[in-house]
Amino acid sequence: MQDAGPGALRVASYNVHKCVGTDNRFDPERIAAVIRELDADILALQEADRRFGRRDGLLDLAALERDTGLRLVPVAVTAHSHGWHGNALLVRNAEVMAVHRLRLPGGEPRGAVAAELELPAGRLRVVAAHLGLLRRHRTQQVAALLEHIASAEDMPTLLLGDLNEWRTGARSGLRALERDFDRIDFGPATFPSGLPMLGLDRILCQPRGLVSGLAAHQSPLARMASDHLPLTARLDLSAAGTAVLAAAA
Repeated sequence: MQDAGPGALRVASYNVHKCVGTDNRFDPERIAAVIRELDADILALQEADRRFGRRDGLLDLAALERDTGLRLVPVAVTAHSHGWHGNALLVRNAEVMAVHRLRLPGGEPRGAVAAELELPAGRLRVVAAHLGLLRRHRTQQVAALLEHIASAEDMPTLLLGDLNEWRTGARSGLRALERDFDRIDFGPATFPSGLPMLGLDRILCQPRGLVSGLAAHQSPLARMASDHLPLTARLDLSAAGTAVLAAAA
């Protein structure tokens, strides 16, 4: 990781589109190559498993760990899957303290993963999600995520994933996040990857002020490997105490 500082982490979210690129080729190694480009300490993946059948995971996790140091957080309920409802979470230099699989309401099967991590700079909850296609379902799903966070131990919380929302202001299905998280009306465009126009992917944190440098990863390979670009950011966990005091002032 290039960021200096004891609490600096590089975080990323990437909808890998079941490893099918914009050229309609199924190519897991191409996705793995993009992941290596990201050099992330915390990485949320969406659509990391096949949709039907045994929901097989699509990546060579042993090779990824060897090349990047990223380890899969154990969220799958079957031996063949990487994730929960396609949501996989990979971390580097972190101890997993707890994992929760969340079923999200709506008209289609959706889920999220909440993992509590012990990192060199402190504790962090990571919530990785892939929200629904309809606004009313996203509103319900955000409420479910906030309910889980409110019921859990108080700690800095990183929320990231394909939140499937391009609207801002009163029309956004993410508005309930505004009370505690970073601005929901700003996010680099990540979709479609060849000519990104919509900021469907988000990285948010509470307390506010810990996330900076939001950027879409626009390498030539990333523009081809999936229909989404990865979204990256810097998370300064060492600033969490200062952020809490500022919010209370």
